[in-house]
Amino acid sequence: MTILVTGAAGFIGFHSCEALLARGERVVGIDNLNDYYDPRLKQARLERLQRYPEFTFQRCDLADSEAIAALAESVAPDRILHVGAQAGVRYSIEAPLAYAQSNLVGHLNMLELARSLGDELKHFVYASSSSVYGEQASVPFAESDANDTPESLYAATKRADELMTASYCRLYGFAATGLRFFTVYGPWGRPDMAYWLFADAMLEGRPINVFNNGDMERDFTYIDDIVVSLLRILDDDPADARHDVYNIGGSSPVRLLDMIETLEQALGCKAEKIMLPMQAGDVTRTYADVTKLQRDYGYKPSTSLETGLAAFADWFKSWRDAR
Repeated sequence: MTILVTGAAGFIGFHSCEALLARGERVVGIDNLNDYYDPRLKQARLERLQRYPEFTFQRCDLADSEAIAALAESVAPDRILHVGAQAGVRYSIEAPLAYAQSNLVGHLNMLELARSLGDELKHFVYASSSSVYGEQASVPFAESDANDTPESLYAATKRADELMTASYCRLYGFAATGLRFFTVYGPWGRPDMAYWLFADAMLEGRPINVFNNGDMERDFTYIDDIVVSLLRILDDDPADARHDVYNIGGSSPVRLLDMIETLEQALGCKAEKIMLPMQAGDVTRTYADVTKLQRDYGYKPSTSLETGLAAFADWFKSWRDAR
């Protein structure tokens, strides 16, 4: 089986590639290796993947329609795992055009690639986000909940991706699944995420910024749980053309201040907190209803925050020492 993975040098893309390669799949990874965060981290991920003989990499921008279209012949994948995107809620306020290029034009280019592959493509699986739910009054968030009031441009692009994909599935008759990820964390993570920013500051003796005075909750989801869920869905061979979406989250939201306390224990140091108001584009809580994932794929993410942050802390200290 040949699988095309976009965002292969990113957090979720890297872990997904490694899991696929470990079980013997042929994986073609693409990434533009932009400098949204330290490219050295992306290069280090790639170096690990390039140890596998069945992995090949092409540097490619999702917004380059000609380069993406050429993959139909050069790769001819059986399945596509499209997890490449411009990430980050807050950065979408600073650089909206980057999100339009990567998350809208780039996603459309990937849909065009899927269309061009015809019956050769068995499944198109892509990353959406819990951000599509916005500021919900009721919890947990179910896939059937209203999601037409995004709090950020990032969220709006992810919801647009879902709508574009649904239309392509109806028009061109292929199967696609969107994955609404909830606050993914773990080793080899993203430096723009709160737990990474906190850990870096704490180990350097700097204070951390705690927004909304800490009155926030997040449904943290450990990367290994994400990958298990993702591979079960990617392996599916839907009999009929259809579009579907699934929540992938721990289904156990944690208060921000409790997460900080758990991280303190994992790192062995205390955090000096600066309490700040809510940031634009953010939401106060996320909480995944994973009933549908458990029903259809027999899985519910289960790694505790204590276990996950301990694994991250061990990796993070090693990463810092090696830089």
